[in-house]
Amino acid sequence: MNGALVLAAWLAWQGAPAEEEDPAVRLLGVRRLYIDRFGGGEGAAQIRDMVIASLQRTGLFVITENPERADAVLRGSAEDLVFTEVFQSGEAVGARTNASGGRGTSVRNRVYGALGAGVNENENIRFQERRHEASASVRIVARDGDVLWSTTQESQGAKFRSASADVADRITRQLVADLEKLRSRRSGPAGQAVREGP
Repeated sequence: MNGALVLAAWLAWQGAPAEEEDPAVRLLGVRRLYIDRFGGGEGAAQIRDMVIASLQRTGLFVITENPERADAVLRGSAEDLVFTEVFQSGEAVGARTNASGGRGTSVRNRVYGALGAGVNENENIRFQERRHEASASVRIVARDGDVLWSTTQESQGAKFRSASADVADRITRQLVADLEKLRSRRSGPAGQAVREGP
């Protein structure tokens, strides 16, 4: 009986998987990606479309519209805000001086003098600037629910690109950079694969 328990325990131990692989490393195995609808404001759908276009251009993944065929899902939220920023300031400086005098004992013998001066200066400044900001927080989630990668990106726009397009490109650039780091970490100094595990 004891021998059977020892044998069962040994077989269970042999069949047990080694340590779970790092979720970030599992990202390298993702080939087909579904981009889920983004939560957030009205601009979230447009940012999602821009992320799809940006990721598609890289050729890293096959972007699918069918979540059943995907290895992983990119989820998140995005916001695109257009607002007017107002700066208003006012300054005022004023100076006034007065002098007066009088003399006399009767109505006919009366001498009276008065002097007055005043200076005022006002300056008011008002700037109105139309601003555009976009932000997105996204993550790639495996089919089993593990988060493999995430990032948050913000932008106030670029020289030749809207804030939304810039956020989508920043997300893609961050993903490409992180994938390159993972690939270089997994390969040896001469580009040879490093053996992991026992």
